[in-house]
This record gives sequence, structure tokens and C-alpha cells, in this order.
Amino acid sequence: MAIRDLKTQITRLPEQPGVYLYFNAAGDTLYVGRARALRDRVRSYLSAYGSSPKTDALLDEVTRLEVIVTDSLVEALALENHLIKQRAPRFNILLRDDKNYPYLQLTTAEAFPRVLVARRVARDGNYYAGPFLPATLARKTMSLTHKLFGIRSCNEVITGRRERACLEYDIKRCVAPCVAEICSPAQYAEAVAHTRMFLEGRNDELIVELKRRMLAASDDLRYEEAAHTRDAIETVETLRDRQQKMSTVRLGDRDAFGVKTGPAGAIIQVFQMRGGRVIERVELVVEASGGPPTEQETVQAAVQQFYDVRVAPPEVHVPVEIEDREALERWLSERAGRGVKLAVPKRGDKRGLLDLATRNAALGYRTRYSDEARVRGAALEELQRVLGLGVSPRRIECFDISTIQGSETVGAMVVCEDGRLVRKEYRKYRVRGGAWGAERTTLPGARRSRSRRRVREAPPPDPRLLDDFAAMHEVVGRRCRRLLDDGGPLPDLVVIDGGKGQLSAAYEAFGALGLANLVAVGLAKKEELIFTRDAADPIILEPNSAALLLLQRLRDEAHRVAVTYHRSARASRDFRSELDDILGVGARRRKVLLTRFGSVANVRRATREELVPVVGARVADAVLRHFADGSRERTDLP
Repeated sequence: MAIRDLKTQITRLPEQPGVYLYFNAAGDTLYVGRARALRDRVRSYLSAYGSSPKTDALLDEVTRLEVIVTDSLVEALALENHLIKQRAPRFNILLRDDKNYPYLQLTTAEAFPRVLVARRVARDGNYYAGPFLPATLARKTMSLTHKLFGIRSCNEVITGRRERACLEYDIKRCVAPCVAEICSPAQYAEAVAHTRMFLEGRNDELIVELKRRMLAASDDLRYEEAAHTRDAIETVETLRDRQQKMSTVRLGDRDAFGVKTGPAGAIIQVFQMRGGRVIERVELVVEASGGPPTEQETVQAAVQQFYDVRVAPPEVHVPVEIEDREALERWLSERAGRGVKLAVPKRGDKRGLLDLATRNAALGYRTRYSDEARVRGAALEELQRVLGLGVSPRRIECFDISTIQGSETVGAMVVCEDGRLVRKEYRKYRVRGGAWGAERTTLPGARRSRSRRRVREAPPPDPRLLDDFAAMHEVVGRRCRRLLDDGGPLPDLVVIDGGKGQLSAAYEAFGALGLANLVAVGLAKKEELIFTRDAADPIILEPNSAALLLLQRLRDEAHRVAVTYHRSARASRDFRSELDDILGVGARRRKVLLTRFGSVANVRRATREELVPVVGARVADAVLRHFADGSRERTDLP
């Protein structure tokens, strides 16, 4: 056993608190631990062989030992936490967020901050708010910061020397710090300060101010601005008074840690209660390394790492007793600036909250570590490795174009989250051609919804589009514009059905909207080659590769949706009547005209006196004018 070779060094260790580190022959850190008395703690490993498979594996690999002496066990605890994060030892428990619920990051470390969606909190000089439950509330809140305060959403380097502001300024979603004549750094800093006040939850002050602005806009007959402000008030009130799952005033402020361990790892559910109400649920994940973790060591690591970036409430409830509980309480109290107590409740409402967290942890474990979930996770990990992505591609969007010789060109977009298709987020597009940025036209009778104004789309003057690249550019651009308007979520990866040409068209659409940092790949049919922007040669994966199978599944699903929509559009065209082109003639009046006159030819020959009793004078004049214009066009033909 390798640990035996260190026996002499271990006997000379000091009887003081500190941190010990185990290394393997390659110099990698295997394990970081803390001790009240270093010699006693490390010497216990000499007789620990056979206690667990994980410990046996660790002791077989250890070739070197280092210790760091501290003044107290509390200092050792803080140093241990830092070294675990810095070195990520294989045999330590490393928690990661399940990324279900996002944070908002105000990038105050930048000269001109932005508001971004973040999946974890880091100590990087930026301000974080959240997590947000449900996740859509985070995107709504981010969009609100653009609309209310004009915080920029682009990733440009701001110098103030840009000649003119972009579209975001024109639609009043950005104060344009890129143009110094429009917005000075001091003005933008004020907008950032207001945004931080909003994210910090000073909502009562904000609601009073918004109501004042809404009434002022209404008095000045600026009803659109007043309606916009009203929607903003509703969102802020939702943030302040969002629905809670349970409420017990006697419980006050506390967190409850529910844990489920197993051969595959562990799931920790943290229920955060504030003011007697459960306001958040955070899920943390532990992957098994060297053997399944025990419940006690999992809870120990969870409490340390969870509160390394958060302030602990006055009480923290855990399911099992924690080693060195007094030292951990002192460390949490120092960070919080008040007393923090760790407790294992046995009965009553407190135990009920802990049992609820434990049941949710058990459900999360079954969901995450099922066979299907393992396959999806392996595919995403392989994609991240093969494409060199900074994060796992949890959200993937795939685009396809369908057409026949440029006729009835349509596009489709399908969404995959965590390896599963999300059908409610599929989108279909009728390609219009031309400048897609200003293609919408409001027609008479268009209905307006309260939350989002939807308009009927006018048919394009020329429905034939032979350029497949232009069609992909339009569809991807319209999708990205909608994401910017709605505040995301932006995809971690975009898949394009096609080769280099379609991929270049997608990147041009990204660049036009300031989203050049998005990552896209093209998947060509037949050879199943994966094209990237930065590599001249395509990536070739094995036919049974989990990543390739996932991409093929996405591509085939997008193709199915696009072809189905194309067939529907073609069928609608085939059953279309010339009467549909007459202003004021809809499905009901078309049926009345055909029933009365028998055919379109008979309607064309009808007089005004015959038409008026059937559809009225105004529509009768429109019918006569339409067929008269058509006759003149045919007469003018050579």
C-alpha cells in the first residue's frame, strides 16, 4: 500500500490544525482534507484500508503528502474550501449546479456593463441576482432591464466612437453608449445603478416610480408607453409577490438540505425559506468518483461549497450530524456577520421541510441517473469535447429549409434541451425574401394580445426564392431577433442542416445582430460531415457516436417539421381561389359568392347590381375593380 511509504513523514507532523494534501506520482492533487490535529488525522489513514472502495483507491495512488498549518480549525476549513475549488481533486466531493434555475449577472467588471443569464455564481467582480424560479422569469427580468433602463445587450467593445446607433436604440431598448454624443459614460453608469437597484430587489421604490411614469404618460396621451410601463409594473410585482409553494410564518429564515446518494453519485436539494415562505429550490449534483459518496461527507461538502458564494440564514437544517459542526458554524457566522446554527430536526414543521427536500432529492436522483439520461449526458459531453465548447451544449437549436424550385420556401427550427426535444418551442417560418428586419405589416382586423403584439403577415410579392443560403440567413436572423426581443434564452449550440454555405449564412445573421459569439455547426447529409467556421476540414465522427446520433436526430426532426409545413403551404396554395386576392373577401364571402354564382368566371361576369345584394356595395366595388384591373393587364400583354 502506497500510504505506508509515508509513515515516517506522518509521525513527524505537528499536532496543530491545518490542511493536508495527497498527491499521486504524476503530481496531481488527489485529495484535500482539514484536521483539528494534523498528525492524528493523517495517521488514521494508515489503518483505513478496507473501510471503503473509494478510500482504498485513494491510498493505493498516494505517493506524496503536503500539509499547511493554520491558526484555527475555522481557517483550515476556509483554506480547504479554496484548495478544493482551485485544484478540483478527484477524490473530493465536487458539487455542481444542475443548471435548471439561472442567475442574472450584471457585468460590473466591464466598463459598460451588460445583464446576462448565468448558470452559476462566481467571484469575478460582477453582481449576481437569483436564482430565478421559474427560469423564464430570469429572461423576462433581463429583457425588462433593457426596456426600462436601456442596458445594452450586444457584445461590442464600447469606445463611444461609433458613427450611429443600432436598431436597439431606435426601438428604445438601449441608451446607445457606443455613440458618445447620445450617451456619456456617466449617463450609462446611472442606468447601471438603476438596474442594480432593480436586481437587488428594491421593488417597492421602483413600483412607485413606474406608476408615476405610467400616469404621466397616460395624461400626455402616450398610451403605448403607458401600456408598456403597466406591463413592466406587473413583472416587477411578480418578482416581489411570486407564488410560493408553502408558507409557515413560524419557520422564519432557514435552509433545508435534502440528500439522496447512490452508486451513480448524489443529488442535493436545498430549499431556501425566507419570511416563512419557500422562495427557491436549488439542486446540486455530485458525480461518483472512486465509489459512491456517503451521506455525511456529501452533506459536509454541500454546506461548505453552497455557502462559499452565499450568505447562510440563521438556521441550516441537515439530515445527518456534521463533523466539526462547531467550527463550521463559526465559519458560517463570520461570513454572515451574525450567528448561524446547524441542526438536525427530529419532528414538527422543521422536520417536515427537511423531509420535503429529501423526497425531491430522491426524485431528482431517479430522473438524472436513469439509463436514458446517461445516454443523453454522454452525447452532450462528447459534443462539448469534439467541438471544443466552453460549456456543455444544454440548449441546441437546429434549422432546416424546405422548398421545391424556390416555390413556397419555408423554414423550421427545433429545440433540444439536455438531450431531449422540446416540441412546444418548435417554430416554423414562411420565407419572405428581401429585408427580413422590417417585413411585418399590420392588416385590418389584426388582433393585439396583452403581453405581445402579434400581427398577421402580408404575403410576399414574390413567393419564389431560389437562394437556399438567403433563406437560411433570413430564418436564423428572424429567430435571433425574436430571442433578443424576448431576452433569450440564447442557444449553447446552433445546428444548420447543410454545409459551409448554409453555415456562413447563419454566421452572417449572427453578426448582423451582434451575436457573433454564438457557436454553430453544419451537418451535411449522406456523408454526415460536421462543418465548423474555424476549421477548413470537416469533423468526422464514428457512425455509432452518441454525439453524431444526437445531431442526426435533431437534423431529421427539423427536416420532418420543415417538409410537413412545406406540404401544408403548398396545399393551401393549390386550394387558393382568385377571390382570396380581393380586399374585403374572406372565407365566408368567398363561399357566398361561389354559392350564388357557381364559379369565379361567373363572378367575373357579374354586374354591380347582381353583386350588391350578395356582398354589399363596398365589396362589390372591390370585386369589379379587381377583375377590371386584371383585364387591363391581360390586354396590355404583347
